[in-house]
Amino acid sequence: MPDILEIMLPPLAACLVLVALFSYLGIHVIAREVIFVDLALAQMAALGSTMAIIFHVAPRSAIGYAFALAFTTLSAFIFSITYVRREKRRVPQEALIGIVFVVASAAAILMAAQSAAGHEIIEEVLVGSILWVTWPAVLNLLAVFAGVGIFHWFLRKRFLTISLRDEEAERLGWRIRWWDFLFYASFGVAVTAAVPIAGVLLVFTFLVVPAVIAFLFTRRTGLLLAISWGAGALASAAGLWSSFQWDLPTGPLIVCVFGLALLVATPIAMLFPTPALPGKVPGKTMLDLPPESD
Repeated sequence: MPDILEIMLPPLAACLVLVALFSYLGIHVIAREVIFVDLALAQMAALGSTMAIIFHVAPRSAIGYAFALAFTTLSAFIFSITYVRREKRRVPQEALIGIVFVVASAAAILMAAQSAAGHEIIEEVLVGSILWVTWPAVLNLLAVFAGVGIFHWFLRKRFLTISLRDEEAERLGWRIRWWDFLFYASFGVAVTAAVPIAGVLLVFTFLVVPAVIAFLFTRRTGLLLAISWGAGALASAAGLWSSFQWDLPTGPLIVCVFGLALLVATPIAMLFPTPALPGKVPGKTMLDLPPESD
């Protein structure tokens, strides 16, 4: 048992770090109705890492990280300049996000095909290697996530207002495309650091599933974060433990446990009153957070 705990502690710590920030960012993803933006950013980071390998650069080196970050920054730029208010969109922004994801996936496959280890590259990009994460890697991830978290803390009212009430942000004269770029770029920094450890599938799961579970029960800021963090932490621990018990691939099993958690939470949420939908309370954001004034 002590040996199992010694092996489990680094991946569990990595999962908790991922949940800590991604649960909050997932609230923005759900509110903006861009569910697959994290998947697109993660795939762009994976494309950058794959290109680094083709150029014989270690993907977890500083240069490899720069490759991945350059591609996520490019996607942040694309998503920000294509911003249009929801009611004025000719096509959903989700369609553009899906196109970015598909093109990035195809390009990554083409690049991986140039390497003898192409299959292993694609597999690692998808599922990561969280079971074998080391304490130095966890600390590096924590440092990056702490920086992104502090950045979002200071700009939380701007980002939340734009996510939840973009018409209010326009009324105040904010340069929404600029703020969107900062939001997606910082999002990309976190995703770029997470993909080599957790993989694309697990990054998407950490971002979306805990937030969806939380939204089933409440719209209050504190409860949203508490439920999201709690659900993410419990599902991560259960997935890791099950992986050791049944000797199954860790990343895919954690994803399945998160799906099971959502399946269990859905009928339980039906026993409670339906939370108010975003934007239905005039003059207030979904999280009761007053917008800033310039």
